[in-house]
Amino acid sequence: MDIAGLQKRLRQFASERDWQPYQTPKNLAMAMVVEAAELVEIFQWLTPEESLAIASKPEQHQHLGEEIADVMLYLLQIADHSGVDLEAAVERKLGLNAIKYPAP
Repeated sequence: MDIAGLQKRLRQFASERDWQPYQTPKNLAMAMVVEAAELVEIFQWLTPEESLAIASKPEQHQHLGEEIADVMLYLLQIADHSGVDLEAAVERKLGLNAIKYPAP
């Protein structure tokens, strides 16, 4: 996945719609939380087994993918507008998690 390319496309998309004044990290984070709630809503009343079975239900699976994409797109924009190098941040966090939660 080309993160920088996606961020460029998202900047262009926002520019074409004159959304730049609203594209602040705060506003993007708030919008991301709304999308994350929509993602949670998919699973809200499902049993663990039902949640695993979504992959076999094309319509629900597509909806799940769309909500996951919404959350990810907002994360990409937050990082872009905040100057966070996502690849470096992810690598650092994985390293910190390995230290904090060592394998048995």
